[in-house]
Amino acid sequence: MLQWHGTRALVTGATGFIGSHLTRRLEQLGADVHAVSRSEQEPLRTVAWHQCDLRDADATSALVGSLAPDLIFHLASEVTGNRDVGMVRATLDANLGAAVNLLTAAVGTGTRLVFAGSVEEPRDDRTVPHSPYAAAKYAATAYAQLFHRLWGVPVTVLRIAMAYGPGQRDTAKLVPHVATELLQGRAPRLASGTRLIDWVYIDDVIEAFVRAAENDRATGGMYDIGGGVGLSIKDTVDLMGRLAGSTVAPEYGALPDRQADRAHIADLAPTGAKLGWQPRTALEDGLKNTLEWYRRG
Repeated sequence: MLQWHGTRALVTGATGFIGSHLTRRLEQLGADVHAVSRSEQEPLRTVAWHQCDLRDADATSALVGSLAPDLIFHLASEVTGNRDVGMVRATLDANLGAAVNLLTAAVGTGTRLVFAGSVEEPRDDRTVPHSPYAAAKYAATAYAQLFHRLWGVPVTVLRIAMAYGPGQRDTAKLVPHVATELLQGRAPRLASGTRLIDWVYIDDVIEAFVRAAENDRATGGMYDIGGGVGLSIKDTVDLMGRLAGSTVAPEYGALPDRQADRAHIADLAPTGAKLGWQPRTALEDGLKNTLEWYRRG
């Protein structure tokens, strides 16, 4: 079992929703936490911030070489469902380029890596990625497996479903958008709402990262992190409305459905077998906590 106290952990994407929660959890475990961001951050007493653009191979190599982390949690990403061709290069550089740079820097160091993948990644070579983001994540996972097989890099990929919870500030995402609109008495404008979503609460996601870092049997593997069931956007939003005590009627069909969207449901059997992980937070409980956080402002 990994002894967390004093373990040097580098978190990329630490300013993001999942990254900020993970950083706090690592602090609680007693790790020596280092965080990386492309922009300069205010120093914190228990977190050392480093400014680095992970798309730059030399800068990434220098950062990893100077810190010599025991663990790297790679969450930095260009997350978007946009189908525009202009997103291809952005997602390629941010999601694939950065991942390859970290993997290359870790060769021969013994540093263990846990990558945040996506449940949207295709599961076989017959399935076509449905967005530039999914394609780049799929390729990053393939490179992670390559580096593990050829050069022994101990890397684990967690393919995360739709994470939600307190602290998610990006109102382009469904739960933050709907929560803020309902609590302010406005009708959320949405697409048809028919697509199924696999929801997973932020605390459960963070537990998966901790378990992946602790578990030697997880290296080289890819594991889905989600609820394992799908719920339509409409049913999710209607549930949020009831929990919020809202009488506002969401406007379904006000926006077009995204091209080539489909359901992505986590397969939890391998995750449970290798990581001993399963989601513990019921959707209703998680949404109650989340709405309360937004209500407090």
